[in-house]
Amino acid sequence: MRRRPAEALLIDFDGVLRHFDPSAYGDFEDRHGIAPARLLESGLEWARQLPAITGHWTRQQWLDAIAAHTGAPAAALTEWDAYPGYVDQTVLSFVREVRAAGRKVGLATNATDDLHDDLAALGLKDDFDAIVSSAELGVHKPTKEFFKAACLALETPPDQCLFLDDTDRNIRGARVAGLSALRWDGPDVLAYARAALAL
Repeated sequence: MRRRPAEALLIDFDGVLRHFDPSAYGDFEDRHGIAPARLLESGLEWARQLPAITGHWTRQQWLDAIAAHTGAPAAALTEWDAYPGYVDQTVLSFVREVRAAGRKVGLATNATDDLHDDLAALGLKDDFDAIVSSAELGVHKPTKEFFKAACLALETPPDQCLFLDDTDRNIRGARVAGLSALRWDGPDVLAYARAALAL
């Protein structure tokens, strides 16, 4: 049986709405002796990522762990962390379009404890009906518990929520939890998302 149109949108943050431009770091590697990509790689290793995105570590503790693992100087971590990335304006326009059509939109992300600071710095704090952060929940995508909490935050049943994310594992987890889900791989996906939301 064909699903009815979704009534709400859950959208990922990094990789969908926010992106990072490697060129923004300039001569960072020459000045600090380590590449920004190496710091990110270290931070995303599960031993350091998991406690950071489930609220067991603060962001500063996560940064300290990256420094200890890579040998990077504190100044390098401070500079690396200061870059907030940039907002994909096409995706932001879509978020605002969905809300203008009367659908709820929730940000559903694996994040450190400073997510709200990031949203404020990027001018995004008023663009969502709910902000669902793994660091606040203590559980992360793609667990069923995360998606259950995200749907509850939007007061919308899972089978009426559309989830947009750039990671296959999270897409599969959302579908197991009963949501419709689309993998973000560029703006062409928005046509399918609009159709799913009957916009």
